[in-house]
Amino acid sequence: MPESFVRNEHRLPTRTPESRAFAERVQLVMGLTARLNLLPFDDLDARRTVLAQIFGRPVPDSLSILPPFYCDYGLGASFGERVFINQGCYFLDYGGITIGDRVLIGPSVTLSTAGHPVEVDERYDYITHAPIVIEDDVWIGAAATVTPGVTIGRGSVVGAGAVVAKDVPPLSVVTATSIVERKRLRPPAASPPR
Repeated sequence: MPESFVRNEHRLPTRTPESRAFAERVQLVMGLTARLNLLPFDDLDARRTVLAQIFGRPVPDSLSILPPFYCDYGLGASFGERVFINQGCYFLDYGGITIGDRVLIGPSVTLSTAGHPVEVDERYDYITHAPIVIEDDVWIGAAATVTPGVTIGRGSVVGAGAVVAKDVPPLSVVTATSIVERKRLRPPAASPPR
């Protein structure tokens, strides 16, 4: 098996009972997200009920997800308090997405924990996956993409349209299509108000 480009990468062989169960879960969650996206925006109770079905447990009351929202697995995502997710976001969460407190996610952001091996001979035989961790107080700008195995450090900003393929240190601002640290931020003087 060739060396992976992704830290903490795992492989799910296709054409196995586990991969069939994964595919069934994906079908279920795609139906649930389609239902979520058709609900009236002001029907908060119905939206929370469907979100609990998608994620397999109740979501924090302070979580705000604007539709449309797309998720493929659901059971791999967890949320801190006061998380805001703007319209048109995609979560491929089989590898696990952990989102800390006070995180802002702009419109059309993709968090993708899944992929395939780069070797042609293995591409159809495995689904690869690695966790994404977004620490507290992170802001991810519009249309950014976060790839498998990435941790975005506390207090950092990911600029609009960035493709994040490696870890972002705490209190950093990163932009463009590759991670170039543009600026280091000061740590907050005290905990933000709740």
